[in-house]
Amino acid sequence: MMKIAAFCRRHCLYLAWFVSVIAVAGSLYLSEVLKYEPCKLCWFQRIFMYPQLILLGIATYRNDKKIIPYVLPLSLIGGCISIYHYAEQKIPALSKVLPCTIGVPCNKDYLNYFGFITIPLLALIAFALIAILLWTGRKEDFSNHS
Repeated sequence: MMKIAAFCRRHCLYLAWFVSVIAVAGSLYLSEVLKYEPCKLCWFQRIFMYPQLILLGIATYRNDKKIIPYVLPLSLIGGCISIYHYAEQKIPALSKVLPCTIGVPCNKDYLNYFGFITIPLLALIAFALIAILLWTGRKEDFSNHS
């Protein structure tokens, strides 16, 4: 377990960038190939995910962990939006609180695998993975420098 944690700490930028690549590619595949129209909350989640692809890509190339305090809030805010979006899909009364009035309703399920895996849950998993990886890698691993 310690080897996995050390690996994640050492390669946190690359791993977080890889997760962002998968998330952005997945969202573009759903909207551009499968023609699923993004709802208002999906757009907000994209607003917080898409910049991470570029920022983490540059930071990975430069091996610059100084980006972490700037990118971490994007994942945390995006994750909060995903939690609300997922709750709106799974709790019918919640969609009446702030209903989507233009375009696709935010409580529409394009995907619903096993009764609980939806697009907002997948986005939440991506945001959470990025946040965990960045949080893990925010400090230098001094155990390998001895």
